[in-house]
Amino acid sequence: MANSLTSSNPLVLHGRHFGRTVFALCNYPALLTSGILRLEELQDIPVEDYPAERLVDSYPGLLERLTNGEEEDIILVGELLGKGASGARGDDTKTLKSAVLEWLVPRGQVVIPPLSRNIKSDRGFNHEVTGALLCPAGLDWSNAETKQGLKSGEIAVRGDQWPMFLYAGNIYDPEEPWKGLLRSEILIFGFKHVFMSPSSVDREPKATRSGNAYLHGMKSVTKASLAYIATQVQFSLSSSSVFSHTDTIMDSDNFYHSILDLLEDPDENEEVADLMMWWTRRVFPNSSSSQRSISKNSALSKIREKRAILQGRATAGAT
Repeated sequence: MANSLTSSNPLVLHGRHFGRTVFALCNYPALLTSGILRLEELQDIPVEDYPAERLVDSYPGLLERLTNGEEEDIILVGELLGKGASGARGDDTKTLKSAVLEWLVPRGQVVIPPLSRNIKSDRGFNHEVTGALLCPAGLDWSNAETKQGLKSGEIAVRGDQWPMFLYAGNIYDPEEPWKGLLRSEILIFGFKHVFMSPSSVDREPKATRSGNAYLHGMKSVTKASLAYIATQVQFSLSSSSVFSHTDTIMDSDNFYHSILDLLEDPDENEEVADLMMWWTRRVFPNSSSSQRSISKNSALSKIREKRAILQGRATAGAT
């Protein structure tokens, strides 16, 4: 078993990409076990409806191996996938810790006071720049009392109290909370750093042959990859020294899942579709999915419009 738990194992490699792009911060053996049970009980539900089923469906032959194998085999496969996801998260955490310092202020400017690349204790709410970026939307970082409360921990921040760095220009409008959400420059830099290559941050978007996106045939941004990068950037800005999804200070688990829940909420479909198209055009401009928007007033747009109307009537008639 020890020999199989190697970085070159196909399941470990698959776990690295799955954790970054489909579902992270979970117990993979438990996820697989629940997935197999769900498949047996709810065979008519599409596999893409649940992370476990998406995992099983994304690796050829995995479902047959798990359904015909023993419980120990499910645990082993889960450990291999988990090793890959954890290894990728660790690698990204390590490289982003230093890289993020280049993205805190406009090029040519310096962070004052300077931040250490190797020690994180002076980040988070302990520093003016990182504190402003991590300040929950709706709170005023310029308020001395608020700033002190965040620094001392008197003001506890839950994972679903999203920080300002998620918003374009670090500007949050409480009247329009979707405006600029998940469209910040620092998120774009983080995504390109992890999925394209560290050097691609300063260049036009292009999936290099050694980049994670190229290696896994990734041609569009996924909802989970966006939540993953947001979580990684949040941690890189924080003063926490060790990444843990059970960390109650950063509340990373809640942070990740709250973003993913929003992006997978059917009621937010219109805003999410627009967001995901925006992202894909920014980082995968040459992919077919980024060029697939329908021209206004075209025959195709009219067909889609009419279909939407008919579906709306059918839904209304059924209720």
